[in-house]
Amino acid sequence: MIDGVVIKELKQIPDERGYLCEMMRDDDPFFEKFGQCYISATYPGVVKGWHYHVHQVDHFVCVKGMIKLALYDGRENSPSKGEVQEIFLGEQKPILVRVPNGVYHGWKCIGQEMSLVINTPNRHYDYKNPDEIRCDPHDNDIPYDWDRKDG
Repeated sequence: MIDGVVIKELKQIPDERGYLCEMMRDDDPFFEKFGQCYISATYPGVVKGWHYHVHQVDHFVCVKGMIKLALYDGRENSPSKGEVQEIFLGEQKPILVRVPNGVYHGWKCIGQEMSLVINTPNRHYDYKNPDEIRCDPHDNDIPYDWDRKDG
C-alpha cells in the first residue's frame, strides 16, 4: 500500500425508502479540513489521469457505476516510492479512498454505464493557479497499464 493512502469502508443504512451512506465526517481520523465538494462523471472505458497535487489531498467515493483507481507514488522521500496501487470502488464496493498530495492518480470507468465520483478535497480549486501536475494517461514513465486484465 502506498504511504498515506487510506481506505475507509462505507456503511450503507437501508430501509424501505432506499439507503443513506455517510462518506466522510469531521471526526474521521484522516479528516483535515473542507475545501470543496464536486462530482466527476466518466463514460465507460474512459481514463481520467494521470496527475498529482502539490498541496491538495483528495477523498474519492464512486457513488454510481464502478471505477479502477490507480495510484503511483513518485514522491522522492516516501517509503513507498515507485509503488503502484490499484483499487476498485463503486456501487459494488462502497469505500472512500484518501489520496495524499504528491501521489499520481487517475481512474478508468470499468462498467457498462457512466460512473459518478464525488471528491471532497481539503482545498478548493484555484482557477488562476491550479494545484495539478499532469502527464499523459498512456505515454509516461509510470509503470501501469490501463488495459483490462483477463484470465
